[in-house]
Amino acid sequence: MATFLSVKGVKRMLAEEYFHFKQTLENKGILFSYCGQVSESLLAALGETLRRRMAQESTDVNTTRRVFSVFVELVQNVIRYGAEEEAEAAQEALHEGIVVVGHREERYFVVCANLVETREVPRLKERLERLNGMNRDELKLYYMEKLRNGPEDTSLGATVGLIEIMRRATLPVNFDFHDIGNGMTFFCIQVNI
Repeated sequence: MATFLSVKGVKRMLAEEYFHFKQTLENKGILFSYCGQVSESLLAALGETLRRRMAQESTDVNTTRRVFSVFVELVQNVIRYGAEEEAEAAQEALHEGIVVVGHREERYFVVCANLVETREVPRLKERLERLNGMNRDELKLYYMEKLRNGPEDTSLGATVGLIEIMRRATLPVNFDFHDIGNGMTFFCIQVNI
């Protein structure tokens, strides 16, 4: 018995629909993608899968380390700082996010997206713009300064995650925000390595 999925009034067989979805991902250079709830244990499993996939691609060790490091930092940010809509937060739901790793035009890219509280957007945007404006030497000095001064009051880590991400990027980091209402904003960041 065939199962049908209706998309914009067009009925397609389930296998055909997801085959086209798979092709779309491959055409965009996507090697790995995940969408859903994240936790530290899931991060470890996803990280191992990513390492294996990059080994299959014969990626050099230094590039693999940089991609993996950015991947881990971004997913940890979802785990630590992601926000959920109030109904879900009341149930202490795991934070949800999207993480994508791909290869295009001689570079790897890691994209991560999740909900953040809208009131946090100006501070996050200012921080990202400031870091994007720094060169490698400035990022290194800033990193050392942050390590010496300890974490910020609102930080759940060492306050160096975004700096680490910027230090591993080979191009300025792309980021964007989409206000979805109810005090929530969908935040997306792309790092090219």
